[in-house]
Amino acid sequence: MMKLNLWILTALAAAALAGCGSTVKLDDVAVEDKAGQAVASVDANALGASSAAAKSQTAVTPLAPAKAANTSGADMLIAGGRIVYFDYDSFAIRPEYQAVIETHARVLKGDKARKANVEGHTDERGGREYNLALGQKRAEAVRKALSLLGVPESQMEAVSFGKEKPAMLGGSDTAMEKNRRAEISVR
Repeated sequence: MMKLNLWILTALAAAALAGCGSTVKLDDVAVEDKAGQAVASVDANALGASSAAAKSQTAVTPLAPAKAANTSGADMLIAGGRIVYFDYDSFAIRPEYQAVIETHARVLKGDKARKANVEGHTDERGGREYNLALGQKRAEAVRKALSLLGVPESQMEAVSFGKEKPAMLGGSDTAMEKNRRAEISVR
């Protein structure tokens, strides 16, 4: 009888603990790009493999880097900028920011000691998990673009801050546009 009671008590404790577990998987937060295509995972490898539309989202055609005449790396970074802005609910790199990415790729390839952090950010709309996932996709899109231009993976790191570090406070369209970004920091 004592063993039966102990077994029942153990089963009840296990059932109670199982009920406390969370089923939310932070790595599997769905994010939709602007075209409405669902992309299920933040993983960079799955990013390109999830659908043909997702592949086109991060595809960047490698270009031969242009030679800068008598320009230091720091000058090129300042001249080219360091922020890539995104459309609402999208992680597609807009064509006008290709030059920013190319400039950073040239500097990073020219100095193997430099490292780049790519920080993904979102505006204040959406939940915390969704925005962290979207920010990661934005950072990964820029990191992948740099990689396609020849920057070694060992020189880059992509991280998401979601909506936690806004560039501009407020709910105006201008503030939200400034917050949908990826920032490239070279050190």
